[in-house]
Amino acid sequence: MNAPGRNISTDPPRIHQLDDAAINRIAAGEVVERPASAVKELVENALDAGASRITVELSDGGKSLIRVSDDGHGIAPEDLPLALSRHATSKIDGSDLTHIHTFGFRGEALPSLGAVGRLSVTSRLAGASEAAEITVSGGEIGPLRPAALSAGTVVELRDLFFATPARLKFLRSDRAETQAISDTLKRLAMAAPGTGITLRALSDGAARILLRCDPENGEFFDRLGQRLNGILGADFAANALPIDATREDLRLTGFAALPTYSRGAAVAQFLFVNGRPVRDKLLTGALRAAYSDLLSRDRHPAAVLFLDCPPELVDVNVHPAKSEVRFRDPGLARGLIVSGLRHALAEAGHRSSSTLAGPTLGAMRAEPDTPAAAPRQYQRDYASPGARQSAYAFQAPLPSAPVIEQTGFAETAAPSVRSEPAPEPAETTQHPLGAARAQVFENYILAQSDDSLVIVDAHAAHERLVYEDMKAAMAENGVAAQALLIPEIVDLGEAASLLLEHQEPLAKLGLSLEPFGPGCVAVRETPAILGTINAEALLRDLCDLLADGAGLDLLSARLEAVLSRMACHGSVRSGRRLQADEMNALLRRMEATPHSGQCNHGRPTYVELRLQDIERLFGRT
Repeated sequence: MNAPGRNISTDPPRIHQLDDAAINRIAAGEVVERPASAVKELVENALDAGASRITVELSDGGKSLIRVSDDGHGIAPEDLPLALSRHATSKIDGSDLTHIHTFGFRGEALPSLGAVGRLSVTSRLAGASEAAEITVSGGEIGPLRPAALSAGTVVELRDLFFATPARLKFLRSDRAETQAISDTLKRLAMAAPGTGITLRALSDGAARILLRCDPENGEFFDRLGQRLNGILGADFAANALPIDATREDLRLTGFAALPTYSRGAAVAQFLFVNGRPVRDKLLTGALRAAYSDLLSRDRHPAAVLFLDCPPELVDVNVHPAKSEVRFRDPGLARGLIVSGLRHALAEAGHRSSSTLAGPTLGAMRAEPDTPAAAPRQYQRDYASPGARQSAYAFQAPLPSAPVIEQTGFAETAAPSVRSEPAPEPAETTQHPLGAARAQVFENYILAQSDDSLVIVDAHAAHERLVYEDMKAAMAENGVAAQALLIPEIVDLGEAASLLLEHQEPLAKLGLSLEPFGPGCVAVRETPAILGTINAEALLRDLCDLLADGAGLDLLSARLEAVLSRMACHGSVRSGRRLQADEMNALLRRMEATPHSGQCNHGRPTYVELRLQDIERLFGRT
């Protein structure tokens, strides 16, 4: 019982200075978390060196070997030892940390990698007669030696974390680490579409290419579109909208996918600030808010967005890995993303994802009679287009003939010559959604355009149309407010001042507030459309979101949720039979209404099947 406690000592601990090796290993833990972190730092250095082609080779998921080769400007031999010391860099002079125009600037990558692995750097300065090589192992720097290299720099990292074995226990499988490296390189490839990036996996002396992005040429949107087509696939490129919006000193560019091209997880969201890949909650929240009215809660948008601004308006020096940023005016950045995306999506009108036709056609394919059934053979010899047209005309129904009354029976006089029926007016099928031909199951409209068949969910389409009309009316006439018989007093403390700063815009949304003593707010009017609400809970939520620059969106979202429910109950119900003019009127309104390609719940309102796809379904190709 008299033994001193574990944390109690009779002699106070003395402060002492850690040696350089320990300092480097501690600092390396902030910069190098896993092999993907090492690849990120090395490739960013290559991009800063002006490389046009970068090759990354790895073995065992990067645990035993990472080799990055580039054709950049290289490093002078006398600078190589200095490049391996901490906080030594050629990218800034230290006098100004606000004007950062490069990926790296801390001077920590190479020393950190040399502290936890076996690192060698071979480089040849542009115009130099020979190359030089230097090595470092566990923080111990070797001598400078001449080497053979035609141009650029080759950085080779072996046995990552051999100097800190405890870190190896936290690494995942080789496959998972390789996938993380590939994801990192894809982000950097999007940030630099003019640079070629290749990823190779080495195993038993053989090299397997996991990623290859050749340099793209042309204007920004052309280069970026081609790069995204190679990385994210042709489906994203076919369903993405170009984004180009400006607000004050900020500019937003990139591509955002249609709402109907959504994903089950946020795996297709890539955000860049001044060309730097970032994972920022503010930007991610703004992206989600822009699609909030178009997607259900379990779906996520796909987008590649570049936010560019003067360097002094953003701080990139808030995280060792430089993956987080801080804006001087967060509300301005958020507002630009929300408004820019919503404007682009509204201009898309009724457009829907082109990927919807694939599952639809797949569902229509007939199953084989038996598992081992031979593929069906179709006749491939077709008549000429002229012969088919003549045959169709001959098989057309006979026109109505005059009725001859005779002894109480109705008889028809057979025509002497077959006459073709009057053709449909050409303009009826030239609309994007075509002309209505039929309604099946009392809900689905079948429409025909010049080269496709369109299947429309009448209830979902009308629901979106009614919703958009109600939103437009609310924006034009304002939100009707309901005065409270007895004002509700809410004690918010210091947050009350933040809420009262937005008193005027909240009043336009039907929420009327007044100061009522220190830290208190009097609620005099609430949006009538919301009915009876818990004013205190609403105000506290608004205060929390206003602190993050999103408070007004909460109230708008609640109002729009009510309008959405009202539109759902007020739209065309399933089971109602529509006349031809009603169906065509619905199609024309869809073509003229923004966001009509998806309903209020994020589901598509129509599916378009191309004629060539339908003919392929029946083996007529």
